[in-house]
Amino acid sequence: MAAAVESVVVVHNVAKRHNVGTLARSATAFGVAEVVVVGRRDDERGCDICGVEITEDAKPVTAHPFRRSTAFLFGNEGTGLSQKECDICDFFVYIPQYGGGTASLNVTVAASIVLHHFGVWVGFPERGREGNKFIVADRPQGHSRGLYCTDSIEAVIEEQKMRKENACDILEENGGSHPQESNGLDLMFTD
Repeated sequence: MAAAVESVVVVHNVAKRHNVGTLARSATAFGVAEVVVVGRRDDERGCDICGVEITEDAKPVTAHPFRRSTAFLFGNEGTGLSQKECDICDFFVYIPQYGGGTASLNVTVAASIVLHHFGVWVGFPERGREGNKFIVADRPQGHSRGLYCTDSIEAVIEEQKMRKENACDILEENGGSHPQESNGLDLMFTD
C-alpha cells in the first residue's frame, strides 16, 4: 500500500515573528503534516521540495503541479528565496495575480493559498462544520504530528534555550556572532 501523500511547510528567514504563528495556523487549517522552522535539517522524507517563488520555470499553483508528498519552502517577505534555497528545490510554484496592485503577496497569505491548492489536489476530506465554524479536533490527528505540543511550558522554554545556545555555537564556529548576520541555510548548504 502506498504511503499517504502529505505536505510539509519549511519556514526559513521569515522576518516577522507573528508570521510564523500565522503560517502554523494556516498549516493546521490545510492539513499540513509538519511545520519545520529551519535551523537544522531533518531527515529526508521522500518528498519533493517546492519553492514558492516567482521564477521563470515556476508553474501556476492553480495547475496543481504536485506529484507526491511535498515540503514547501517559503522565503523572506522582502527578498524571497536565496539562490542556495532555490538550488535545493525540485520545482517552483507561483500564485497568479489578476490585478496590478502589488508585486507579491505576504508570506502568510501565499502559504495559505498554496497549502489550500495542495489540499485540494490531494483530496483531503473537508472538516465538519458546526454553525458558522469548522469543528476543531480535541487533539490533532493523522497528518498533523508536527503541530501539537504535549510538553509542559517549562520543557518548551528549556528546549528553546538549548536550541538558541546550539545556534549560537554554530554561528561562532562559522565566524558569525549574531543570528541576524547569518542565514541558517547558508550554514547548512555551504560549498
